[in-house]
Parts: sequence; C-alpha cells; structure tokens
Amino acid sequence: MVGRPAVNSSADHDPEGTDDGFARSVDRVLRALEPGDVVTYGEVAAEAGRPGAARAVGRFLAVSGGRYPWWRVVAASGRLAPGKEEDQRARLSAEGVEVVDGRVAGMRARRGPSRGRNRDGRVGR
Repeated sequence: MVGRPAVNSSADHDPEGTDDGFARSVDRVLRALEPGDVVTYGEVAAEAGRPGAARAVGRFLAVSGGRYPWWRVVAASGRLAPGKEEDQRARLSAEGVEVVDGRVAGMRARRGPSRGRNRDGRVGR
C-alpha cells in the first residue's frame, strides 16, 4: 500500500511491522519533545521521514509501554487520545498546555510550525 511503512516482522515496537529505521527515527523525535511541546501524529511521522504514516506513530506509542511522552502527541484536530483523555488532559495541563472540550486549544487554527517545533523547524528544542 502506498504511504505505509515497510514491513519488518522483527520490529519490537510495532506489531504491524514498522521498519527498525522508522522506529529509531520516531524514538528520536519523541525523545526530543519537552514539557509544553505538543505535536500531531502526522508531524512526528513527517519528522521521522515518513509523511503520511501518522497511524504507524499511533501504533508505535500504543505498544511502547509508556516509555515516551505520549501525552504530547495529539490528532491533527488537536483531539486527545481516545480512552486516555483525562490522563492526557491532566498531564498537558500540568505542562501549561490549555485543553478545551477534549482538544488542545488552538491546534485547528494554527499555521506554520507547531508549538513543539524549534526555530529550525525540527520537533523539540
């Protein structure tokens, strides 16, 4: 399928088979996020070299066992993770991020680099 990551059955983070190189890139992007940063699954995928692989990022986070700051990653609309909304809201609020009606405030209206991007356009600081 076009836009899907390559299949590699040995990938330890993604049962769907995200290749190890993509997994390492996603790891790097997620570890660069700091308190107050908020990015979308699609932004993480693009920064990791796979534009259009937002769902693969979601799967990566889902099976990561909480090793990454998952609460700093939201849907393109700003919507919080289904089933984890309260935990995600509390964590984001503690970092100074405003959440209104289950969405990160301003995510839909923003243009250009996200709050989680630094001056050179890369995710994190």
